[in-house]
Amino acid sequence: MSPVQEHPVAEGGPNWVDLVLLVARHRWLLLLGPLLAALLALGATYAITPVFTARTSFVPPQQAQSAATAALASLGALSGLVGAGGTLRTPADQYVALMQSVTITDKLIDDFKLMQAYGEKYRSDTREELARNVRIAIGKKDGLISVEVDDTDPARAAALANRHVEELRSLSSQLALTEAQQRRAFFEGQMQQTRKLLEQAQQSLQASGFNASALRAEPRAVAEGFARLKAELSAGEVRLQILRRTLTDSAPEIAQQLAVLGSLRSELARLEATDTATAAAGQGDYVGRYREFKYQETLFELLARQFELARLDESREGALIQVVDSATPPEKKSKPRRLRTALAGAGAALLLLLVGVVIRHAWHLAQAAPETAASAARLRALWRGA
Repeated sequence: MSPVQEHPVAEGGPNWVDLVLLVARHRWLLLLGPLLAALLALGATYAITPVFTARTSFVPPQQAQSAATAALASLGALSGLVGAGGTLRTPADQYVALMQSVTITDKLIDDFKLMQAYGEKYRSDTREELARNVRIAIGKKDGLISVEVDDTDPARAAALANRHVEELRSLSSQLALTEAQQRRAFFEGQMQQTRKLLEQAQQSLQASGFNASALRAEPRAVAEGFARLKAELSAGEVRLQILRRTLTDSAPEIAQQLAVLGSLRSELARLEATDTATAAAGQGDYVGRYREFKYQETLFELLARQFELARLDESREGALIQVVDSATPPEKKSKPRRLRTALAGAGAALLLLLVGVVIRHAWHLAQAAPETAASAARLRALWRGA
């Protein structure tokens, strides 16, 4: 007797009772099938080479960002540029990018002979294989950078994880040193030029003599303010040269720096217009020389601060990377996970069997229904003919 005859379908289509009866009729198939699939999946895991995962974590350095902020803040009126640094990437993101760079990747490939270990012929394929086996992440809560490495050799997995940190420390130290040397040399040259001009201004001031009436006509505070403003303008132009070495003219930092320089030039032009009347009255000799002396002195102080910051950066051996957990050879394998694989195989088999049972039952119903019997017969004939 056919399944349709044993369990006729209620009018209005199949319901949950029909589905329960259908599952009950095929209970042994739905029980033994997934069990057999789970056993097969479990047995297949023993044929797969085990994979071990080593993990290390460290605290990303923060000194580079603080030094840049202090350098900008030391420029007085130009300290407003500090806010523009918020658009840059965080130091943690930069260190992750460095560990994923071709420089570190190729060094690891050569030192550990990964082309032979992975069985790859080309270096580019080895890079891709290494990238799949290495996971670098930044903790959202603690901010730590973790490096996880998968490998069939537990000792090599731990060594690769630790070498990522060592190579990062070496590369970041070289990059910081090179950048500090460039800034130190640049500010050193600017200081030498300013020192010469400061000596000339001092000699010129000493030769002019003291003029009390000139000081009464234009107080010394005004002269010092003019000199300080002019020095800030010169320091801002130096800062603009440094920014243009690494940024394009369309960058927001360049645009903001140009706006600050424009404001300083406008204020300086207003003070120079006031000074023209004083010079015409014959009282600007001493005050002009004194103002030039204060300008060179203030500019020299600003450049000296930048020079000392560059020397401090240069004297550092590199960014301090503090390792929290050093990677050790794992004792247990991480892949394949036998229980999970067996459960996944059983679940997939159960789903396929359920779909197959439902489709088979629907096919029998289609053959029994008068309105679809002819179509089912034609379909069966076409299938046999094919």
